[in-house]
Order: sequence, then C-alpha cells, then structure tokens
Amino acid sequence: MAAPVEAKVKASTAGAFLAGLAVAVLNAVTADSSLLGPLPSWAQAPLLAVVPAVLTWLAGYQARHTPRGRYGDVE
Repeated sequence: MAAPVEAKVKASTAGAFLAGLAVAVLNAVTADSSLLGPLPSWAQAPLLAVVPAVLTWLAGYQARHTPRGRYGDVE
C-alpha cells in the first residue's frame, strides 16, 4: 500500500497551480502569447497551470518526509 501524500506536498501543489493559473490569466488578458508562441492558444493556459503543479508535486514528493513514530506514540 502506498504511503499517503503529505499535507506539505498538497499545499505546495495547490500554490503552484494557482500561480500558474495567474500567469495564464495574465497571458490571456494582455493578449501577448509570445511566451508560448508555438503552441495553440487553447493549449497555453492549461499548460501554464498544470506544469508548475506537477513539477512541484514531484519535488515535494521526492523531498525528505517527516519521520513518524508508531501509532499512539506521543512526542
């Protein structure tokens, strides 16, 4: 059984997603899509939102996790 994903990983992923979404909205509002010019405009916004979230999730998941004692242990 896989270990549960820690809250720090979920929070960092959500933060990266929101930041990417903000950049995507800015890119759309200014109508300057030169950042991702070769891509069709419909693919730019989802890409800007998803890629940072995925990279952050991977980095957070690979980071050293919080050590945990046995259930019932009080630290």
